[in-house]
Amino acid sequence: MIRDIAYTSQVRIERIQGPVRRAHLPAEQSPVMFGVHSEIAEHYGVDPERFAPHATTLDYVVAAAGG
Repeated sequence: MIRDIAYTSQVRIERIQGPVRRAHLPAEQSPVMFGVHSEIAEHYGVDPERFAPHATTLDYVVAAAGG
């Protein structure tokens, strides 16, 4: 059992439209945009003409794990 919590992340997510979300993250002055692109957009049936491509949350997880 964890006795002392070392850190609680304060993140706020705004759904913009469809798959597009704006994330307000600690230590970042500007929000980060999330969405879909390429094969991921195709997989979810998202029209690439309707929504601008943005990195997915999966892209951020992979980048964080690679660091």
